[in-house]
Amino acid sequence: MQRVRVPISSFQYGEVSDSLLMRTDSPVYAQSAQRIENMVVMAEGSVKKRYGLKHIYDYGLSSEGAAQSHLFRFIFDENEEYVISVEEGKVRCFQLQTNGSVTLVDTITQDTDSNNLPFDEDYIQEYTSTQYGDVMFICHPLFAPRMLTRTSLTNFEVSVFTFDERLDGNQIYQPYTRFQAQSVTLDPSATTGSVTLTTSANYWVPEHVGSIIRYGTSEIEITAYTSATVVTGTITDELKLRLAVTNPLRTAEGSAEVEVTQIAHGFAGGEAITISGAAATGGINTGNLNGSFTVLDIIDENTYTYTAGGSASASEDGGGIVYIETHAPTVDWDEQSWSAARGYPAAVTFHENRLCFGGTIAEPDSVWMSKIGRFFNFDVGDAADDDSIAIVAATGDVNEIRYMVSNRDLQVFTASSELYIPTFLNQAITPTNAQIRKQTPYGAAHVLPASIDGATIFVANNGRIIREFLYTDSEDAYTANAISTLASHLIVDPKCMAVAHSGFGLPDSYAIITLGGGDAVLFTSNRAERRAAWMRVTTDGSFCSVIAIEDRIFANVYDSDGNLHLCEFTEDVGLDFWVYGAITSNKLDVSSKYSSGDTVNVVATDGTSQSHLLSFTVDSNDEVDLTAYSGFGFTHAYAGKKFTAKLVTNPIDSNMGTGPSTGEVRGLANIVVDVKEARSMKVNTRPLVTESPFTGKKEFRVLGYDRNPQVTIEQDDPLSLQVNGIVAELVV
Repeated sequence: MQRVRVPISSFQYGEVSDSLLMRTDSPVYAQSAQRIENMVVMAEGSVKKRYGLKHIYDYGLSSEGAAQSHLFRFIFDENEEYVISVEEGKVRCFQLQTNGSVTLVDTITQDTDSNNLPFDEDYIQEYTSTQYGDVMFICHPLFAPRMLTRTSLTNFEVSVFTFDERLDGNQIYQPYTRFQAQSVTLDPSATTGSVTLTTSANYWVPEHVGSIIRYGTSEIEITAYTSATVVTGTITDELKLRLAVTNPLRTAEGSAEVEVTQIAHGFAGGEAITISGAAATGGINTGNLNGSFTVLDIIDENTYTYTAGGSASASEDGGGIVYIETHAPTVDWDEQSWSAARGYPAAVTFHENRLCFGGTIAEPDSVWMSKIGRFFNFDVGDAADDDSIAIVAATGDVNEIRYMVSNRDLQVFTASSELYIPTFLNQAITPTNAQIRKQTPYGAAHVLPASIDGATIFVANNGRIIREFLYTDSEDAYTANAISTLASHLIVDPKCMAVAHSGFGLPDSYAIITLGGGDAVLFTSNRAERRAAWMRVTTDGSFCSVIAIEDRIFANVYDSDGNLHLCEFTEDVGLDFWVYGAITSNKLDVSSKYSSGDTVNVVATDGTSQSHLLSFTVDSNDEVDLTAYSGFGFTHAYAGKKFTAKLVTNPIDSNMGTGPSTGEVRGLANIVVDVKEARSMKVNTRPLVTESPFTGKKEFRVLGYDRNPQVTIEQDDPLSLQVNGIVAELVV
């Protein structure tokens, strides 16, 4: 027999799939593990037991796996930060206090118009948000965007997003779209007041009531539905428009026929029109140019003629600024882009000082960007650089926009592909240079993408792969490489994702992703060092929504009884759903989470060290009786549910003189584990228990032979544990 010492000096690649068990030739094999559970891979390659989950709030909700609350972050500045919980018909606002505590400060069930909130738990995972200053925008295709506005340090209100209007109230600065076929005409019954609107083909649905259509540039509000071709509307001002072309009238010497240039007029001939504002042209005075006339001949889609009241003495272009008033049938009409009939934006973000919306039910691949610095004005105007932008991702396929991320460029994630709107060198995005470019063909699931290590990571639409959307100078394009390939077994039905920078008290950034089965996974990456790692997180319950605020991670977690709680990963204590308090008269009050009959584990402290006091049953006063430990000098204690930290190495292998030992029956004789501040652990069932934290190398003698010998390190006690490396003596 031969003996060889096999070192495992790093776990920098985290937990890997068992499909790699034969890849003993790969450097990944020697620096990863088959299971890393409730432990965090550190920048140095060591693994450390994760923080426990501090109990913050009991929602009073219970369900079997439903997502009853979606968490959003609200950050005004580093001293005014909030966790926002959007629920069925409700919003709860939690404030992060300067002492680290989190307090519920406001609960909202109605908007500023006393209407019930439209939030529905069936779609709550799909909601998107963005925030600027004191206002958060919340979007989904089934309701008009809502604004959560902070009105004071501890008060919020919800209102419906409204567009800016012209001072006289006759124009709303909102986006409009032509949904009808090019040949469909609109025929109003009059030019002012309440009118009947008749289309030449089926068009209207009952949901059009309350929406705005435009006849030319004049707005009409739909007030009643009659049929698919007839509705009733109220004209805001009158059906009068200013011709876009200055001097739009052309006369011909000796003729009374005047040619009118009106872009996309939509007339067929014979319509009644009223002309006003025209200045004398070609010898025809204003009285003969202005008044009521009939469209005579249609020259093309932009030009027609009428007969003036007198003949011209010269051929010329003129008329100055001209207005046309008519209610003739026309194809020149459109309707507001967002409505109950057409749906509302699915995605929202801020980018280059514009408020950007994307993807409605009727226009799933459209993006609308506000005027610069005027977030409620979506008037496209005459395409000046600061005007609003409306753009369609006309890439050949319909791209259902789900998320937009403001990064190096405006990144657009759809159900079928990844797009972006480029920011050109030293130039802002403007109406004249805006374009959408398709990059990769994977599509994003309904999980909010997040930025980490210079890339935007997202869940592919199949729900089994995490990819990073990253611009590469060598290709002058974005790529979307899979980053979960080595740990593909962990990615099952992702639900929510967030990134904490310097999370768990460590310098690296960590992404946390909750899964449909109730577990969660962690991911950390350092591209400069070619290091990336996946880890799994379990608890006595199931994870739901998560968010990160700077280095703090908050999670909605169902406990084992199915009750939903707001929790935070915090403190080096191995308890979940923990509560903390002073020991008074040998009693610990746990009523903020636990009640009579519950079983909890207790970790007590004297201010300098922690001691596990085993499990207790909560008494009838919702307290834990610690009288048995009255002489130990404990002043405070944690009570909660313990969890197991576990590390299982890949099968220990070595390249012997005759070749690799892979598949041979072999055994482990000694295992040396380097630990830091370990209070207890088991190494292949051999226990280590110390009175004080142990730092250094500890040897464990083990027995047994196997074709896949592994080192298993686990800790059930709710105490600290850090593993820096392992040296295993292999017997072949």
